[in-house]
Formats: sequence, structure tokens, C-alpha cells
Amino acid sequence: MDEPLFFPTRAHVLVCTGPRCSRAGSRSVVASATAELERRRLAYYKTGGSVRLSEASCLGACAHGPTVVAYHGESSGTLAEVWYVGMDSARVVELAEALHHGGPPPSTNRFGPR
Repeated sequence: MDEPLFFPTRAHVLVCTGPRCSRAGSRSVVASATAELERRRLAYYKTGGSVRLSEASCLGACAHGPTVVAYHGESSGTLAEVWYVGMDSARVVELAEALHHGGPPPSTNRFGPR
């Protein structure tokens, strides 16, 4: 049996597609961001990039969606999380690009621990 392809992952970005975030456009955010990550060769699953983009059920900030959380490794070897609200596809791509290159996550629309 052939083994699945493996690429190192720098970040996993989850976009809420729960009912309220979906009404706020999160499904189109996922579709547009996915296409752009593939075009820029950042998408883990098709092009060997280092960023996974997934749909998630409710992330709990329903009144402020679309909500996004990204989990990424820090230079200390720990796993960090960053949370965002009111995201559009351009901001999701900006986040993915920053994490792919090992830079700091953007501050626009960010909430929670810093």
C-alpha cells in the first residue's frame, strides 16, 4: 500500500461554519481562502504547503462571526492559539501567509489571549 503524502504543518486554521457564522458568510470565506491558499501553494493538502485550512462547527463567538482560530507552533516548541472575529477571506489568507513564513499573527480583528 502506498503511504499518504506528508508535509510539515506550521499552522492549522479553523473557520467556523456554524449556523450564525454561515449566515455571516463563513462558507464563502472558506471557499475563497482555500482557492487562494492553493494558488499561493500554501495549502497543505494539495500543494505541499504548510497551512491546513478546515471548517469547524461553532467556535463560540457567534455574534461576531465569521470566527477563526489558528493553532501554530512557536519558536519555543509550544503550541499557540490565536482567535479572530469578523474575518473575511483576505484576512484568513493574510493570517495563513504570516504563519507559513513563521511571522507573528496579524493583530486586526484578534481577540483573546495575546
